Amino acid sequence: MTDLFDFSSGNLSRAEPYQPLADRMRPENLEDVLGQEHILGQGRPLRMLMEAGMSGSIILWGPPGCGKTTLARVLAKHSDADFIQLSAVTSGVKDLKAAFEKASEVRRHSGRKTMLFVDEIHRFNKAQQDALLPHIESGVVIFVGATTENPSFEVISALLSRCQVLVLKPVAMPALLTILLRALDLDDKLNRDPKIIVADSTLERIALMAAGDARIALNVLETCCEVARQQEPLKPEVLPELVAETFQSKMLRYDKGGEEHYNLISALHKSMRGSDPDASLYWLYRMLEGGEDCKFIIRRMIRFASEDVGMADPFALTLAVSTAQAFEYVGPPEGHLFLAHLAVYLAAAPKSNALYLAEKLVKQAIRNGQEPSVPYHLRNAPTGMMRELGYGREYRYPHDFKGAFVDENYFPEGCEPANYYQPTTHGKEKLTRDRLVSLWPRRFKS
Repeated sequence: MTDLFDFSSGNLSRAEPYQPLADRMRPENLEDVLGQEHILGQGRPLRMLMEAGMSGSIILWGPPGCGKTTLARVLAKHSDADFIQLSAVTSGVKDLKAAFEKASEVRRHSGRKTMLFVDEIHRFNKAQQDALLPHIESGVVIFVGATTENPSFEVISALLSRCQVLVLKPVAMPALLTILLRALDLDDKLNRDPKIIVADSTLERIALMAAGDARIALNVLETCCEVARQQEPLKPEVLPELVAETFQSKMLRYDKGGEEHYNLISALHKSMRGSDPDASLYWLYRMLEGGEDCKFIIRRMIRFASEDVGMADPFALTLAVSTAQAFEYVGPPEGHLFLAHLAVYLAAAPKSNALYLAEKLVKQAIRNGQEPSVPYHLRNAPTGMMRELGYGREYRYPHDFKGAFVDENYFPEGCEPANYYQPTTHGKEKLTRDRLVSLWPRRFKS
């Protein structure tokens, strides 16, 4: 598998002092950009437009280090456009105005187009994003935005409607290894004497730590090489132990406030619903290792205990609440085991969403219907006057009857008794179903 960071020897002249390795190895030509084949492969619309020197406004959405800035620069070159780069973190409307003025001046004097690249576009507020609209619409600039966040949530609809959204993927392990090997082969700084030794296992360790981020992979390699030269000036060697020592933990791509936060909790929920305890543990610890708030996870699992397990195992809710209490007593990291305990139990438990469906049905019935009065026989009668008015009259006390049950109408007058709760035959809910079928046979078909 190849990647966005492919290189030719002609790029070596761009190496400058104090440039990070990731920047020194950045490709400039389309033929050097080999990754993200789903948008750049032969015959793909974007590649065909780039080869024809054409480009419209786009938003590049992908994780850090997948090549968004690189792709924007290559787009500008193939469109024969001037390139202006801004960061939404440090720029504002004033910087945008200056960029638009410069673009207009370039177009007046040379007729050339200008590509405005805004990194971290999700950091712009609504007013700043609005400022882009008339200039994109008039063609003053070709706009390219880059974001690590879901544009559906972070970019205003007016801007989205003027741009094509391209989704970039994390760089896969084989591609990261290719990046690292080419850097070792082509970069003058890494290749200076004495020649540094980097074992294949070391490269694999770095690629694993990078978690799909090519920038991190290259910068980790460069740092480790420099540390190795300090340790063994005559025969420097980068070993897996040095990588582990220099970078204490694998880079986890996780944003507690961003889309990945919701993607991972969704994966945990669906794994538990699918009765897979191993996958449930995997997604649980992906969140825990990423620093997720344990209370957020517990709240979701408490809800799951009723929504997806429900009456198939009524004890699931008790265990979920007990887990919350136990975690309050112990806290992290020891308390993480309680969450694992609960996740495995919920995943292995029989499933029923009958309560969840009943909730939806009864809410719909109440919201769409009238609000009939409570029947007199179901009303309480704490005073003599209320008894005289008929409150509680003709109410039949179930405990006075055999089996503590009497066939009574508990719905308002004029309302046909409904069957909102339809128990399944899963787990302990079968016992509930069997009892209700025997008590209310007219509401159940079996």
